[in-house]
Amino acid sequence: MEYHESVEYLESLQRSRPKLGTETTRRLLSELGSPHRDIDCVQIAGSNGKGSTACMLERVLREAGLDVGLYTSPDLNDLRERIRVNGRTIPRARVSEFVKEVTGSIEQLRAENDAPTYFEVLTALAFSHFNSEAVDVAVLEVGIGGRYDATSVIDPVAGAVTNVTLEHTDILGDTVEAIARDKAQVAPSEAPLVTGANGTALETIRAETDVVTVGADGTDVVAREEGLVSEIESAVSISTPRWSVETRVPLPGQHQATNAGIAAALAEQVASVEPETLARGLRSAHWPGRFEIMSTEPLVVLDGAHNPGACETIATLVDRYEFDDLHLVFGAMREKDHETMAEALTPAETVLLCEPAVDRAEDVDALATVFDGRARRVDRIDSVHEAVHRALSRADPDDCVLVTGSLYVVAEARDRWISRPIPMGTRPYRYLDSRQIGSDVSDSTAAVIAESADSRTMKVPLREPQAEHVKHIFESIGGSCLLSTQGRSGRRVTAVLSGTVSQFRALADALPDGKLGLATVSTQLARAVDGGSRNRQRWSDGTAVMGVLNVTPDSFYDGGVYDQVSAAVERANEMVAAGADIVDVGGESTRPGAEPITAAEEIDRVVPVVERLTDLNVPISVDTRKAAVADAALEAGANIVNDVSGLDDPEMRFVAADHDASLVITHSLDAPVAPDRRVEYDDVVEDVRSELQETLLLAERAGLDRSQLIVDPGLGFGKRPDECFELLDRVDEFRALDCPILVGHSRKSMFERVGSAPGDRLPPTLAVTTMAAERGVDVVRVHDVAENAAALRTVRATLGRGTST
Repeated sequence: MEYHESVEYLESLQRSRPKLGTETTRRLLSELGSPHRDIDCVQIAGSNGKGSTACMLERVLREAGLDVGLYTSPDLNDLRERIRVNGRTIPRARVSEFVKEVTGSIEQLRAENDAPTYFEVLTALAFSHFNSEAVDVAVLEVGIGGRYDATSVIDPVAGAVTNVTLEHTDILGDTVEAIARDKAQVAPSEAPLVTGANGTALETIRAETDVVTVGADGTDVVAREEGLVSEIESAVSISTPRWSVETRVPLPGQHQATNAGIAAALAEQVASVEPETLARGLRSAHWPGRFEIMSTEPLVVLDGAHNPGACETIATLVDRYEFDDLHLVFGAMREKDHETMAEALTPAETVLLCEPAVDRAEDVDALATVFDGRARRVDRIDSVHEAVHRALSRADPDDCVLVTGSLYVVAEARDRWISRPIPMGTRPYRYLDSRQIGSDVSDSTAAVIAESADSRTMKVPLREPQAEHVKHIFESIGGSCLLSTQGRSGRRVTAVLSGTVSQFRALADALPDGKLGLATVSTQLARAVDGGSRNRQRWSDGTAVMGVLNVTPDSFYDGGVYDQVSAAVERANEMVAAGADIVDVGGESTRPGAEPITAAEEIDRVVPVVERLTDLNVPISVDTRKAAVADAALEAGANIVNDVSGLDDPEMRFVAADHDASLVITHSLDAPVAPDRRVEYDDVVEDVRSELQETLLLAERAGLDRSQLIVDPGLGFGKRPDECFELLDRVDEFRALDCPILVGHSRKSMFERVGSAPGDRLPPTLAVTTMAAERGVDVVRVHDVAENAAALRTVRATLGRGTST
């Protein structure tokens, strides 16, 4: 069964039914061998904040060294986002295998008038995946209530109720007390229930079970927000009679401080977690679509607030920021209390109402009656994309754009920042000029002919209405367009476009302004055709050489050779003389099985060398995964941070921004590399690119411009040799990230696949260097500078850019 067929089957399942209880879920799990019985689970219920709390707890437990499953809902773009192990979404192949395995059981239940819902089946899929991955603990976000939720088939080792407000009154009851009583049923049998509830809700929960209370004052766990320390982080303090911790969290507000306190209390019940681990885990918990700041000029905030309580909270948070006019983009589901939500939100200068592409979405005309009189101007827009585009077009740099009302609205709005055209392996036609065509033909005429002969193929992620427009227009001008069959219920559709440069330019010009957000697509297509070169740094005429200088005793190739300062300085000068454009100084080995060292030890190795290299006429890079080391090296004169961990240290992005330094972000599972750790990629290039895109957003929010960021697909670093070679072959696709690309392949074990022993890996290294240069890679990181520089000079000469070094 193909993945898209599996998705179609799952999404055909009913979303709700009159029958309450966990019996159907238990029957389904029984057919699968009851995988849930072998898993330690934490169950988190609540009216608001349960997803954020689950995210925080998952990150803390991973930081403590556990293998952690996470089950949340809803998703933003793909149902696989709901089910993760150690941060990675469930593979498509696993979804397909499950659907094939479980379809018979579902149909049997249907025949007995007991068909499971979509949520019940996905819950079974989560338990099946967590069991097969042998997770240490699974963190489960409850869907609705507690007593009758599908996740309640388990007896949790720990449980929480974040808070209680009126919601789903047709199912849970029409009073806070009734809803609190229902949610309290997630209490574990052998531990107190952790809760941030107060008032009558807390009294009701106390009557049901023992509790650990969390709040700003007078609670068992005191969790306080101490204030914003930047536009994207809040200072938080958490204390109990046994321990205390101070940290920063990327989710602002006292409610998120309370959620952090709940996560901390749950972590203490599940594992032995040191305060330092807790602090780092909470700071590393990023939850897309929850008060997510996408830019600061203007301030753009995405938040999936979907009920009156959440809208009141978001209004309080927005009011803490200074701005002139507020532009509100709002869409919501049909069953929500729109009038009370509108009353709770901050009054806006303009309101742009939109309808996300889901069946449950409320019509903009109905929403308009609610917002009438609440803003100077209320517009009804045909799509989320267009509403966001118009809001941003109207907003001045000192304004604020708030996108809210539903996570489905936020999911579509995020496309503007994460969805870009992806080149597919075609190279620009570089060589056609008047000399080849004929001396009587002008260069301008030759350029027109070249564009007509230069064919490109691009993958363009779109929403279904956008895709239909793009397909119609592109085919009308002679291009070809294939649409994927995986787009359902508002999910993205992939348009695969093939045509000449001239046809792509014509498409960009022809896309209508003012409809479906296609003006943004037009701009992105035009940039992609031009190579997306706006943010590409230049360290040389062509591909730059980053020379590796390991000042370590144990690196895999040259460990112990340059670990004395004088030897390291001599080697750096030799590399520059041989053609190095950048010198990369590393003080800790990331080879498989390497022993980690402290930041102080690494600083003692690196800083004296960096200080002696400041007179070199090339940038100095520091190869480190520790923010403290990066800070010391940048202070000593380094210009670039080469972070092989992919921002594993939550302070790293802020250190680079504070020094206005460039930052290399590597895709990595572990650093140092864990030799036995492997993950299953659906498509290694697509998966790595998507994960790097999210990491780039984190770096940008810290104050780094995309022009300062460099991406490294991370050859090795937990990837099989065949995956490394595929990354190399399709390295063009990383151009969609709109920043320079670095490839680090020098003498790596991946070359064993082509029969090269450890001492015989220079020839394949040179072959990859040549190929990378031909594909337009910006930097190659290598040990053998002279040989690689010679290879690059040859490429430059061949491409007509001369032979200068």
